[in-house]
Amino acid sequence: MDSILNFLGNISWWMWILIALLIIAIRDILQRKHTISHNFPIVGHIRYMFESIGPEIRQYFVANNREELPFNRIERGWIYASAKKQNNYEGFGTDRDIYAHHHMFINNAMMPYKVPENHPNAIDKTFLPCAKVMGEFNKRKRPYRPASVINVSAMSFGSLSARAIESLNKGVEMADAYHNTGEGGLSPYHSHGGDVVFHFGTGYFGVRAEDGGFSMEKMIKLVEDNPFIRAIEVKLSQGAKPGKGGVLPGKKITPEIAKIRGVEVGKDVLSPPNHKAFSNVPELVDFVEAIAEATGLPVGIKAAIGKLEQWEELADIMKETGKGPDFITVDGGEGGTGAAPPSFADHVSLPWVYGFADLYKLFQKKGLSERIVFVGSGKLGFPAKAAMAFAMGVDCINVAREAMMSIGCIQAQVCHTNRCPAGVATQSKWLQRGIDPTLKSVRLAQYFKTFRKEFIEITHAAGYEHPCQFNMRDIEVNVDDHHLSKELDSTYRYQKTPVPFDGMASLQSCEHLGGKK
Repeated sequence: MDSILNFLGNISWWMWILIALLIIAIRDILQRKHTISHNFPIVGHIRYMFESIGPEIRQYFVANNREELPFNRIERGWIYASAKKQNNYEGFGTDRDIYAHHHMFINNAMMPYKVPENHPNAIDKTFLPCAKVMGEFNKRKRPYRPASVINVSAMSFGSLSARAIESLNKGVEMADAYHNTGEGGLSPYHSHGGDVVFHFGTGYFGVRAEDGGFSMEKMIKLVEDNPFIRAIEVKLSQGAKPGKGGVLPGKKITPEIAKIRGVEVGKDVLSPPNHKAFSNVPELVDFVEAIAEATGLPVGIKAAIGKLEQWEELADIMKETGKGPDFITVDGGEGGTGAAPPSFADHVSLPWVYGFADLYKLFQKKGLSERIVFVGSGKLGFPAKAAMAFAMGVDCINVAREAMMSIGCIQAQVCHTNRCPAGVATQSKWLQRGIDPTLKSVRLAQYFKTFRKEFIEITHAAGYEHPCQFNMRDIEVNVDDHHLSKELDSTYRYQKTPVPFDGMASLQSCEHLGGKK
């Protein structure tokens, strides 16, 4: 034994390196799983190493300021700077190709809107509530006027980390916005003072019966126990993967998540493509009305848009009965925080701008556009894009990835791997430790306030007091040169229904603002 130890001790360090490389080479040759490693022992690993860091190399060294997707460097930089209350301006003119196809222009007025003395925006430059009240038409017991036109979109605890959810909720409380729970149920991390829209899908997490269906008793108790829930949203589909269910692996279901979602620890949970509580459009309307009657809250639906036949059936029922959803959230087919197969994310359902235009025209034709609060969700977290959305008929917007970036997301695009380096989209306790909710909540709030301030300034530049006054002719989209560019009404062939608006002061004094009553 001593002789062996002496022999090993006499081997120099460089010989140990050669021995290690020899072992790796033998292993590479014998394995059959990776062709490159088998054909090119040792050096083949370099290829896999570069492939693994390829996105980072492109992000930081290769791609130009406007090249990356889903959010380019300029967009991310604006969010980061806004969230940190830093200089978010750019100098020496835009580096965007303003002659590119689909580039958008906002037509400014010769004389901008002048803010009078004692106007709400003279006192608070970030005051910008929704111009419509959710549940007003259907006379719900607890109508709700969102106090912010920008809010946090549906992202679940489980998909996002506990500290990320806590940061978002504390942030919306500071910004007078609302926080959509996502379909993972209401967690303790959603309960830090912010208004909440409770969202559920086909898994009915948080209001789930033992058979996996919907429990009205649990819904009633949830609303009674949590008065900060201001509205309820039924998810029919999402932009990332409409018409596809999902599986939550048992190994990801901790006792805490199991309790919140109403499922068993360690057991795979299926979210089917279809709802158990209803199977057709008339049953959906009855379901919405039953929840609204039992809870007193406004109830809406969320979906990505494709075929319109069933939407037309919904509109006909709403027109005939005077019943139906109080708000409709339109999700873009661009996808979002939800993981999805590329075939779904790339091709199933329409992009937001096309899907929303189709749906709005349908409801407008039926005379229903005034009674519905339309919520847009699909990369709209930038003031200019929001102006376009409001001109098309949106009443407020939900943001997901933009909100994530405001609390530290770096667009690593590994949300589906549980290895988010920023600690936002992971359940790793170690990675989450990098998020300080006290700091990050302030950044979310500051991003929202900066967004609203700049959005109001754009609105005033166009000659209006509130973004609800934007119309389709205020926005132009490049088709070719300026002689062929078209206003939105020519591009999408409809005119937005005017939103009743009596001035910011009337919104400020509204008894339903921010769910006061």
